[in-house]
Amino acid sequence: MDPKVVMTGLTIAIGGFAPALAIGMITAKAVEAMGRNPEAANDIRTAMILGAAFAEAIAIYALVISLIIKFT
Repeated sequence: MDPKVVMTGLTIAIGGFAPALAIGMITAKAVEAMGRNPEAANDIRTAMILGAAFAEAIAIYALVISLIIKFT
């Protein structure tokens, strides 16, 4: 089996799993915080969206790296 295929698959698998787990944890904690303090829901939502966007950027970096591995 071609090592590039294995490395590409591992990069996408790990690079997709970790941000998905992080986004799930971010959302769970944000909803919990909103339930405890509804007055701060707007601030919490803003921080949650920023955190999810930064976590999603990691997945996009993994995609780019896997494409570089595949096509070089």
